Amino acid sequence: MQEQQSGANTPYIILISIVATIGGFLFGYDSGVINGTVDGLQIAFDSDSIGTGFNVASMLLGCAAGAFFAGRLADGYGRRNIMRVAAVFFIISAWGSGVAGSSLEFVIYRVLGGLAVGAASVLAPAYISEVAPARYRGALTTVQQVAIICGINAAFVSNFFLARSAGSSTTEFWMGFEAWRWMFWMELIPAGLFLVLLFAIPESPRFLVIKRRREEAAAVLRRLFGAVVAQQKVDEIDASLASDHHKPKLADLVDKSTGRIRKLVWLGIGLATFQQLVGINVVFYYGAVLWQSVGFTESDALLINVISGSISIGAVAIALVLIDRIGRKPILVIGSVGMTITLAVLVVAFLNATRAADGSLSLEGNWGAVALVAANAYVAFFNFSWGPVMWVMLGEMFPNQIRGAGLAVSGFAQWMANFGITMTFPIMLTSIGLGGAYGFYTLCAFISIFFVVRMAHETRGVELEDMQG
Repeated sequence: MQEQQSGANTPYIILISIVATIGGFLFGYDSGVINGTVDGLQIAFDSDSIGTGFNVASMLLGCAAGAFFAGRLADGYGRRNIMRVAAVFFIISAWGSGVAGSSLEFVIYRVLGGLAVGAASVLAPAYISEVAPARYRGALTTVQQVAIICGINAAFVSNFFLARSAGSSTTEFWMGFEAWRWMFWMELIPAGLFLVLLFAIPESPRFLVIKRRREEAAAVLRRLFGAVVAQQKVDEIDASLASDHHKPKLADLVDKSTGRIRKLVWLGIGLATFQQLVGINVVFYYGAVLWQSVGFTESDALLINVISGSISIGAVAIALVLIDRIGRKPILVIGSVGMTITLAVLVVAFLNATRAADGSLSLEGNWGAVALVAANAYVAFFNFSWGPVMWVMLGEMFPNQIRGAGLAVSGFAQWMANFGITMTFPIMLTSIGLGGAYGFYTLCAFISIFFVVRMAHETRGVELEDMQG
């Protein structure tokens, strides 16, 4: 709607979107902080590779549940209220993960954090999509990925300086606690800020219309787009809902004319799953271990993570500029092609690694530099494409009636795939090596090219009320 776009209160829309993306920052921090704590967890809880893998991946079980239930609960209680609950869970998890004295205790707190991450992962892009005009909705929703990468990078920077100041991640630091525990406690600062600021933003107007709270929705829309279009927009949102005005439910994902799950749902599940099958979170969760396994020291590995995070922010910034100009689908295709090539280079590099007597790997000659460049190029391609665009599309492509349910199912699929990739990497590392593991991720990246070309449709510039299901 042109009137809506021209009358939009852009500074206010940007401000409330930034508040929502703090959830993305915490999503990234919670995901990245584990990267520097793996050695500390192994020593503190005396765990083997499988146990450590579960300690690292345990949060993801909570993420899957959080994404599913947040998507459903947000239709009943509101996007903003469920994000507030998530903020409280972030605080509890950050504190508890640092004080945990056993694997079980640690897993419980990480699962609580996972519930918060899962909720933030689906609700932040949904909220932004529901308050932003179509012409720059993609750019604003992409800020969510900027926040995720900033959160990951903040965790990497914090881990690096804490480990360097203490001597290592397992050395006692302030107040007699090991440095790896402080890595978790640093999250308390942004988590507390998120909770406070969530009381300063309005509820999603589309949720308010779904709940038949038209006057409240109109009031929010007047602040967002001006009085001229507010009532007209309320009527458009209302017209896009089910004709009998029944509450959104999972059954809406089934096409009543065919009795089958809507193709749009399969697209959401596919986008969410492929984002993980390309192996990106192996870099996030196991980056320090990965680089140590090919000859870098812990300090070097943590610094490489900081560099990778900075490159990621630059890649997402490019996506932010282009996503509303060239569209979502072309960016996904470019990303898939780039990831396929860079992953293939990593496979070749790792296959040329030599194994020392103690079992450690070493990249001889130029292979270390080749692997480092390829890995960072791969991270750049991911964060230019699948990192932000998947969340943008999930937040906007579902019609109003099924957005919560569609996000619930897609978010659940995303985090279960994430759990599977994270849990299996240590096993693959010891059985088929880095080359074999990255060979699998390369194949998935290659397949994703054809998935996008065949299944994805462009959503650039389309109003949420015009999305077809």
